[in-house]
Amino acid sequence: MSLATVHSRAQDGVAAPAVTVEVHLSGGLPGTSIVGLPETAVKEARDRVRVAIQNAQIEYPARRVTVSLAPADLPKDGGRFDLPIALGILAAAGHLPKEALARYEFLGELALSGELRAVTGVLPAALKTVRAGRALIVPRTNAAEAALVSAAEVRGADTLLDVLAFLRGAGDLPEGAVAATANTNDEERDYPDLADVRGQAQARRALEIAAAGAHHLLFAGPPGAGKTMLASRLPGILPPLSEAEALESAAVRSVAGQAMDCDKWRMRPFRQPHHTASAVALVGGGSIPRPGEISLAHHGVLFLDELPEFDRRVLEVLREPLESGRVAISRAARQAEFPAAFQLVAAMNPCPCGYAGDPSGRCACTPEAIRRYRARISGPLLDRIDLQVEVPRVPLVELGDAAPPGETSAVVRARVVAARARQMARAGRPNAALNSRELRRDCVLRDRDHALLERALDKLGLSARSYHRILRVARTIADLAGADAIAAPHLGEAIQYRRLHAPDSL
Repeated sequence: MSLATVHSRAQDGVAAPAVTVEVHLSGGLPGTSIVGLPETAVKEARDRVRVAIQNAQIEYPARRVTVSLAPADLPKDGGRFDLPIALGILAAAGHLPKEALARYEFLGELALSGELRAVTGVLPAALKTVRAGRALIVPRTNAAEAALVSAAEVRGADTLLDVLAFLRGAGDLPEGAVAATANTNDEERDYPDLADVRGQAQARRALEIAAAGAHHLLFAGPPGAGKTMLASRLPGILPPLSEAEALESAAVRSVAGQAMDCDKWRMRPFRQPHHTASAVALVGGGSIPRPGEISLAHHGVLFLDELPEFDRRVLEVLREPLESGRVAISRAARQAEFPAAFQLVAAMNPCPCGYAGDPSGRCACTPEAIRRYRARISGPLLDRIDLQVEVPRVPLVELGDAAPPGETSAVVRARVVAARARQMARAGRPNAALNSRELRRDCVLRDRDHALLERALDKLGLSARSYHRILRVARTIADLAGADAIAAPHLGEAIQYRRLHAPDSL
């Protein structure tokens, strides 16, 4: 019986479900059919594969060729199945030993010349290939990306003939390699330095607290006060990514088809979409679901500058991912789930002109115009931002060379790492992610401190969600101080970071 089986992987969100490519040759009129819920690009593989095999100087079988992609109910898209289909046809026709295919999985699109072209989603496939106990053969341009999975055996090929020679034992394919796990050393990480920021002691302090506890952060202040500069320094003071976290983040970029810089793959992502971005651009979507900006910021920072300028309906889609750390995209025929454990940093002006409250008195906005401007951000979204900080204009005396520079990112990061280590040892997660049971256990207040918090909630008109978020921030401040319990100074500082939420402020 002329039947061959080849292992491959589909792309379903950030998952890489196994696909078995079965090829059968039978009598009848010559022709090729592909079954198993293939999309248009997969159906077109029959023409690409036929011409690629012929250009490799191999006779294409003059028989009835049936290709089945199993499981049949899993949609298949893209050109990733070209290589396994071609190998299945050649194995079924006797051009290579079928047993040679058993320990490998294959991904790759074929050019008509027989060259292999890169495909998306190679990194999730490499992760699943390791768990299946097989090696992975991909186009050479994908090999370095797949080799980011340290336990994976990856081989890269330039052409279909290279793969055939390797499987026949007549040639070799180079193993994929990545440059010595770059950026595992904190000192080598290429982030902007916090020492570049002059003045803004309170904003720097809030940035450190946000990094230590993985809290969301909002900066409000006039143009040129340093909001964007501060936000861009957050990744540099966050704890280094673990290998598992770095792979999760890189996997999202892989399925999105973004170029992978294998020298910087362990750096935390920093995404800054323009305020004209649509809801689909932010959370992902499309007929074939693809990740959006919030997923591309997974384990990193999502910076939304000029927050009130975003369409309010676009901002509202952030509310659920901010709580769950995931986003589910549902379409008529496809559903996908993407990770979105990002840290939100937002920046805004206090009014349309940007100078409300500035000592210069330059603001000419009416109270009604200011109210409408601030109302573009809904209360429920603002309620989910733990730290809300005013960033005033920096006096010129603090900008000169004579002014002492602030602490470097390395110094601040050392405190952040120590505080985060306390949290992981205590609860196994950052303070921002503590659940209700862990809050009751780890955020115990003395009676007088609890009374202080109740008065603050009543005066500022804060919600029950704000109550829990204040406790989480206070716990982080205590961790930065090396304290085992939350004290009044820690709680008082946490409360002041909610002042922008007061009805007379924002």
